[in-house]
Amino acid sequence: RLAAILAADVVGYSRLMREDEAGTRVRFNSHLHELIEPAIASRQGRTVKTTGDGLLVEFASVVDAVECAVTIQKGLADRNADEPADWRMDFRIGINLGDVIIEGDDIHGDGVNVAARLEGISEPGGICISANVFEQVQNRLELSFEDLAEQQLKNIPQPIRAYRVDIDGLVAAAPEQPVDAQLMEKSAVAVLPFNNVSGDPEQEYLADGLTEDIITSLSLWRSFPVIARNSTFAYKGKVPDIRRVAKELGARYVIEGSVRKGGDRVRITAQLIDAATGHHIWAERFDRKLEDIFELQDKVTERIVATVSPELERAEQKRSATKAPTNHTAWDLYHRGMSLFHEETKEDNAHAREMFDRAIELDPSYSQAYSGLSLSYARDLLLEYSDDRDQSAQLSLEAAQRAVNRDDSDSFAHTTLSIANMWPGEFELSISAAERAVDLNPNSAFARNILGTALDNAGRSSEAFSEFEKSIELNPRDPQEHITLNTLARCYLNSRNYEQAAACAQKAIGMRSNFPNAYHLLASALGHLGRLEEARKALVDCERVQPGFVEKRFNYQPYRDAADNEHIHEGVRKAGQPE
Repeated sequence: RLAAILAADVVGYSRLMREDEAGTRVRFNSHLHELIEPAIASRQGRTVKTTGDGLLVEFASVVDAVECAVTIQKGLADRNADEPADWRMDFRIGINLGDVIIEGDDIHGDGVNVAARLEGISEPGGICISANVFEQVQNRLELSFEDLAEQQLKNIPQPIRAYRVDIDGLVAAAPEQPVDAQLMEKSAVAVLPFNNVSGDPEQEYLADGLTEDIITSLSLWRSFPVIARNSTFAYKGKVPDIRRVAKELGARYVIEGSVRKGGDRVRITAQLIDAATGHHIWAERFDRKLEDIFELQDKVTERIVATVSPELERAEQKRSATKAPTNHTAWDLYHRGMSLFHEETKEDNAHAREMFDRAIELDPSYSQAYSGLSLSYARDLLLEYSDDRDQSAQLSLEAAQRAVNRDDSDSFAHTTLSIANMWPGEFELSISAAERAVDLNPNSAFARNILGTALDNAGRSSEAFSEFEKSIELNPRDPQEHITLNTLARCYLNSRNYEQAAACAQKAIGMRSNFPNAYHLLASALGHLGRLEEARKALVDCERVQPGFVEKRFNYQPYRDAADNEHIHEGVRKAGQPE
């Protein structure tokens, strides 16, 4: 993953240890526990490891990493103020933004190596950052920087441009202020023009085209208003403060990035920023060949948009969940409802439905609130929470139809209509609604998943696989991926590919261990494979997760062909009833 890495160590540590080993350790631990660890925790950092004379820290946000480093160095300067020059404990700090490889609690890779080498060329009490860190923080922090030009770092093949953070010239940072209260009720997102940092004016069209494509594709999602191109392109060639941009445009979230060409390759970075705090919600880097510039532009746009939209929704759900109930708007209630919906418990689903009902009371024209309401009834059916299946199916369908009636161009509404048509067995209507959802927003992983499910239900399993694969490709970080894997497992089961069905079900269980549907499908697949002991265990686990699920599931009839429905239940019968 992409991460901001801070590497720090003590200058002259070996000499200090030779002169006073016990005293040096006491002072190091005092600095660590009283100053450094609190500074890291306050900026959501994770200490990967400490060595005898230093530490390695990971941050999700570059801004947090640099602010933490400044806090540490200023704090150490204060603590060292009265110490003799030869007794001071000074740290050097290096910070890099790069890819890291995760192994357990440890990280390594080029991103870590560069940070460690930057720390090595930092002056005592100083901070040295890479160019990609500088690009992210230069206009977000009240700091000045000195360009150290390209540095050939030990064991790093390519020269790295480095910058020194001028701590002595630090301007007191203004207290963090929330964005103007007049921001749009529905949290808008602004896509700033991507910067061409190639030094090649001919690449300007790539940066501009990428920005325009992202704006257009994001506009297909009705979850968030997107600020128009003519407003955001007013900032082209400028490096404005993100909070000021948010205030001027009425946006709560900002997307920005850069394009860098080198030879036959191009590197594109993109970040999603919470404008109220300046903190990164998401960041990613794309390295591609420039073989077909238009195909490259399409692929990168697709990936950015498909990833950013769910990240935006999760951020808004989190924000709405912490907002005072007396201030909830229909928008807040919908996102709070979706947050509860994703918990997947009976109680949370019922609570989510209350949120959607209240949102509709406040705004009867709000399409997405009806979609959420429809999904909550469908969830009762999917997880066997409903005591009256026919009534739940009818209420789900009515709410989905209202969602489409209020916004016929909303992909999410048509996706929920497809789901609602599955339960009464309206297979062609379900496929048609899902196809319409994909046409409206080809980058929606959810719509792709539901189209795959609708095709599988109608007996067109061979066509469904590509939709499931596309769904996973579009949103590889989806916290709801266990549901996609579960429907993919059922598709494999229906195709009589029991090994793959079991593998997908087990992967879904690994992602969400309290999801009964995956245990049920695993039991059926293993039953058909004759692995009866494992199949019985899957049924036992299913009942442990949700008592009564197995018996209720014998009423489950997702397929058009009755033989395909019986095929699921036959595998479960082979597994036997749990004790």
